Amino acid sequence: MSPGAGKWRALSLIAAVQVLAMSVWFSASAVVPALRDEWGISSGGAAWLTGAVQIGFVVGALASAILNLADRVPARVLMAMSAAGAGAANAAVAMFAAGIEAAVPLRFLTGVFLAGVYPVGMKLMASWFVRGRGLAIGVLVGALTLGSGSPHLIAAIGEPPWQAVLLVGSALACVGAGAILMVRDGPHAAPGPPLDLRWAANVVRDRPVRLANLGYLGHMWELYAVWTWLPAYLAASLGEGAGASLLAFVAIGVGGLAGAVGAGLVADRLGRTVTTITAMAVSGTCALLAAPLFGAPAAIVTALAIVWGVTVIADSAQFSVAVSELTDIRFVGTALTLQTAAGFLLTVASIRLVGSLGADWGWRWAFPVLALGPVVGIVAMWRLRADPAAARLAGGAR
Repeated sequence: MSPGAGKWRALSLIAAVQVLAMSVWFSASAVVPALRDEWGISSGGAAWLTGAVQIGFVVGALASAILNLADRVPARVLMAMSAAGAGAANAAVAMFAAGIEAAVPLRFLTGVFLAGVYPVGMKLMASWFVRGRGLAIGVLVGALTLGSGSPHLIAAIGEPPWQAVLLVGSALACVGAGAILMVRDGPHAAPGPPLDLRWAANVVRDRPVRLANLGYLGHMWELYAVWTWLPAYLAASLGEGAGASLLAFVAIGVGGLAGAVGAGLVADRLGRTVTTITAMAVSGTCALLAAPLFGAPAAIVTALAIVWGVTVIADSAQFSVAVSELTDIRFVGTALTLQTAAGFLLTVASIRLVGSLGADWGWRWAFPVLALGPVVGIVAMWRLRADPAAARLAGGAR
């Protein structure tokens, strides 16, 4: 097989694994209405079903970063073990949990395992691509988006029992664990470095990397709160039922896939900073428009949801690509893991905040606060654009 064909095969397999493995992330969020009826959980309890995954992801990612696991353990082995573990922990919720008290620790464990899937997949992808890396990781993030949205599609088909939604997601994750074993490291992989417990601190000290990470934090403040609560907003605005769940899947999954891939193509040509700034400007505007457009005709709410779903994820891959281009090649896996750990830690706060605002003030007023993240991210990426180190981004396109 030619090197060119090999990298596209690797891209296809890694992206497929992301779709399969990440389907467990929002599987519990997709069945919240059923869990409210069966377990009697509040909006705060529902937020913890996703928040526990975020916290678990952060704990797993920090442990991985400190121990340099993403750079020292073969990527396909680490991803396979992690995807299988995430599937098993998620399945245990369906099979053994009788209430939120048991479900939250299992969801936490799901997040711990997922820390070995998403950032490690980006590192593995970077080993196959130098030119076109924005597109390649954009495809991977689009796959993450499609996988994250898939539980809403499952929930919209015939209103299956909530246990079935979780078990299907777990089965998909286990299939992904087997599939990733067919992918080897690419030709641009760096030799595994020795254990360096102090290297993670370099990410904080390096100004260009710090600015890219600050842009990522602004983006993440908005992203997962939208993914978690957009279905509730749509149900309140349009009415409960499969229609709202299906629209949530189209906006988050299909729209997100298109946004991530399209932005990857644009960023490789026009630059990382201009692409991320534009995407955050549009998604932040959608957050502000969520209030006045609540309860508007279905066509208008649908358009808002789809534009938001496209742009809220469009910039995500480019922050990761920027870090991979700005950091020491030997520690790309560690740098990406640290980036995602910080971002997902922040999402715990934004998910809780939006959930509380939705419960106390109504979903009309829950989302405008998310526009603060894109404002911070735009400023950070504008400053990175002016930094001389930005010449290393997108082959000089910045």
